[in-house]
Amino acid sequence: MEKVVLFKSLGNQLEEFKPLREGKVSIYCCGPTVYNDPHIGNFRPVIVFDVLRRLFLRLGYSVKFVSNYTDVDDKIINRAKELGIDEKTLTESVIKEYRSLVEAVGSMQPDETPKPTVYMPQILNYVKELVENGSAYAVGGDVYLKVQEIPAYGELSGNSVEQLESGARIDINDKKADPLDFALWKETTEGIKWESPWGHGRPGWHTECCVMINSIFADQGGYIDIHGGGFDLKFPHHENEIAQAKAHNHHKLARYWMHNGFINVDNEKMSKSLGNVILMKDVVNEFGGIPFRMMILAAHYRAPASFSEETIKEAQKKYAQLCSAVKSAAIALQLAGESCDNLPRPAESKVVDALRDDLNTPNALAALYEDNKDLNMVLRTRPLDMAKLKEALARLLDDVDVLGIRVSVPHLSEDDKRLYGEYNDAKAAKDFAKSDEIRQQLIERGVF
Repeated sequence: MEKVVLFKSLGNQLEEFKPLREGKVSIYCCGPTVYNDPHIGNFRPVIVFDVLRRLFLRLGYSVKFVSNYTDVDDKIINRAKELGIDEKTLTESVIKEYRSLVEAVGSMQPDETPKPTVYMPQILNYVKELVENGSAYAVGGDVYLKVQEIPAYGELSGNSVEQLESGARIDINDKKADPLDFALWKETTEGIKWESPWGHGRPGWHTECCVMINSIFADQGGYIDIHGGGFDLKFPHHENEIAQAKAHNHHKLARYWMHNGFINVDNEKMSKSLGNVILMKDVVNEFGGIPFRMMILAAHYRAPASFSEETIKEAQKKYAQLCSAVKSAAIALQLAGESCDNLPRPAESKVVDALRDDLNTPNALAALYEDNKDLNMVLRTRPLDMAKLKEALARLLDDVDVLGIRVSVPHLSEDDKRLYGEYNDAKAAKDFAKSDEIRQQLIERGVF
């Protein structure tokens, strides 16, 4: 396999990727809490880790990609109350919308999309085992992890127990033995809940992902190659996942921890307090999902991405240029009696090379645009060199495939080819009225 270098958030260093199992990659990416319409921030990891998945597939790895839906949470309970519906009705409707938006931005659906509500027996057993091995304790109907007993707690986020203790808020009514201890199971009297050895309740958020990883990747001892998510999840969510994995499985849950940066809106961090949260469905409806993807990929995944009217419109322009070049090349080949199917994959790819360097999507896009320019140069050459045209088109289609940029390759029917012949004859005869009439027919067929 070709060398891939990734930045490990745990240790803050670049390192050559070495899979736990030869030829196989296991990836888990934290998904959304499904209580409301998804916003654009939810979709940066959807795009970033989809490209990582596509890179490994392109390099010949077998990839198992898992991303969850958090379908039990205070936000879900409160939102369901507001709407006067039950939690499941709410979460299933949001999941349906989310899945359609994943398609719209050009990402593949995960191989598995686990939900905590489905894994409740495993969650209960996991928490029980932590209590039994002395890593957790029950107080009333709640269960907490003993953070002080976790070796090197805070190593992912760069915090020490001492630093965290000095900033911890202590509540005199808090049932915890230590302010840093976090809930694995929470007693509750409202909303969706389950019977447990500690009474009716529901799991802590940090426990859900641990258990689902532990269950889905049981054949690997609950230890995976890559755990990804947004930078905002680094602490406390991912830190607490590691803490539980250390206490339960005696490992750090994942070999490589990766985090993407935030999305800024007009150079300001997107947040509810600033009132600049943008819904993904609105962006898709106005600008399209693939231009949004290209806008996201224009920034390195660890740096902030900029959303503005200027950046999304520039991405729209670039996308239109790609689509135009692919369409023109495909039509030219077919009119010459050549096929666009099963084009040979190029032996080398500057796009793949850029992605192998810590998923450098800005450089990958630059290589893509250079290949698009080369294809247009071939198209302008007369007479057309069909071998060069095939080679240039194959390279561009390989580029967009690994980047997840969806383009349409027209397939001409015999009738389409006949019309193109009549169109070219009319133009040659300077019968512009007839050529315009035929051109309109070709546009309506979607092949012009």
